[in-house]
Amino acid sequence: MSQENQRLPMEKVFRDPIHDYVYVQDQVILDLINTKEFQRLRRIHQLGTTSFVFHGAEHTRFSHSLGCYEVARRIVESFARNYPSKTPSDGLWNNDERLVTLCAALLHDIGHGAYSHTFEHIFNTDHEKFTTRIITDPQTEVNQVLRRISPDFPTKVASVISHDYPNPQVVQLISSQIDADRMDYLLRDSYYTGTNYGNFDLTRILRVMRPYEHGIAFQMSGIHAVEDFIVSRFQMYVQVYFHSVSRSMEVILGHLLKLANQLYQSERANHRQRNFQPHYLMPFFDENFTLDDYLKLDDGVLNTYFLQWVDDEDPILSDLAHRFLDRVPLKSARITDQTRSLLPELKQLVAEAGFDSEYYTAENDSYDLPYDAYDPTSKKPRTQIELMQSDGSLVELSTVSDLVRAISGKVSRDERFFFPKEMLIDSNESLFTDTFEAFQAHIKNNIIS
Repeated sequence: MSQENQRLPMEKVFRDPIHDYVYVQDQVILDLINTKEFQRLRRIHQLGTTSFVFHGAEHTRFSHSLGCYEVARRIVESFARNYPSKTPSDGLWNNDERLVTLCAALLHDIGHGAYSHTFEHIFNTDHEKFTTRIITDPQTEVNQVLRRISPDFPTKVASVISHDYPNPQVVQLISSQIDADRMDYLLRDSYYTGTNYGNFDLTRILRVMRPYEHGIAFQMSGIHAVEDFIVSRFQMYVQVYFHSVSRSMEVILGHLLKLANQLYQSERANHRQRNFQPHYLMPFFDENFTLDDYLKLDDGVLNTYFLQWVDDEDPILSDLAHRFLDRVPLKSARITDQTRSLLPELKQLVAEAGFDSEYYTAENDSYDLPYDAYDPTSKKPRTQIELMQSDGSLVELSTVSDLVRAISGKVSRDERFFFPKEMLIDSNESLFTDTFEAFQAHIKNNIIS
C-alpha cells in the first residue's frame, strides 16, 4: 500500500505551545495517536521529578512525542522539497522513507514507564526494549495499526528506533546529536520549566539541515545556529536536568520503591501478607511481569500507592512516601576526590542520629542521568555533527568551532552525597548534639554544598 493512499482527505491539527500546530496528514498517524498505548503517555511526565523544582514542568511524554513527530514532519517536507533523490546512488532524500520516519518519530518514547528512569534502575526494565515490544507485539493496538501498511512495517519502524534500519538518514533524523527528539525536548522542557536555557533557532536549524549519503549534515552557513543548539543543550543539562533537588527527589523515589520491594520479599518469605497489596506492582516485585503489566503502570498509579504507604506500619516506608509526596527533599553536598574518604564517617553519623543510612543517604553522579553532552571523541555511533562545505566536503563541528570545542564532552561532573536535612538543624535542640556537630563540621569545613 503506497504512502499516498494513507493521506487524510483533510489534515487534522493539534494546538501546541511549542510548534503552534502539529499537523497530521496520514490516517496511520492519527490512528496511532488514538491507540491506548499512545494515550497512556498522557499519564507519564516527561521530566519525572523535575516538577518538584520547576513547578510548570508537568508536561508529558504524549506532548513531547507529538512534538517530535512534528519536527520530523517538517524535516521530511524540507528534504522532499529541496533534496529529492534523482538516482539511487545520489545520497539525497528518498521520499518513500517518509512514513516509516514519521511513525518512528511519533513512537520513539512509547516504551517509557512510570517515573521511567528510576523505575528502570530498581526493577531492571528497559524502556527502549519495551518500545520495540509495543511496536512488534501483535496484541497491541499500535502493532495492529502499523500492520495495515504492510506485514513487515512494524519491524521497520522498530528498527529505526533501535538504530538497525539500513537508511542512516532515517535513523539520524530520529536519533543523533541534533535530531527531532532533542530539538523538541529542549524547546519544550525550556518552555515548561520557565527557563530560557533550551531556546535555539529551530527554523534556521531545519533550513540548513540536509541529507547526504551517510546520514544528516548541516550547511556550513548554519554553523552559528548549530553552535547555539549545542550551548542550549549544555545549559539545560547544568541548570535543569542535573538540578540537585530534582536528583534528591529521584533518590527518595528510588529508596521508596526499593524498600517496598524488600518488605514484600521479606513478608512473602515469612508467609505473611501486608494489609495493603500494590497489585499493579506485585508482578515487578515477583520479577514475572508481562507487557500488559508494564502498560498498566503510570505516574498516577505509583502516586496512589505512595499515598497508601504514608499510613504504612513500616516507619521508614511511611516517612519516605511522605517525603516524596510532600516534597521534603534530602540535602546534598558535593563529593570530590579529597572528600570522598569522609563518606563512611558521614553515613555513620547519620545512622547515629537515628536514620537508616541505607535509605536516608545516597551517592549520586550527574553522569548517571539519561542525558549526554556533545562529545565527538566518544565511541558511541551518534557522536559527530558534520558540516558540509561549499565543495561538498564534510568537517566535524568541533574542528571549526572554538565555542563547541571548549565545551565538547566537558559537562561539569556533579557527584553528590545526599542526607536528611535534619542533620543541619541547630544541634542545641537535638539529643545527638555531638553527632550533629561532627556532621556539620565535616560539611562546612570540607565539602562545598
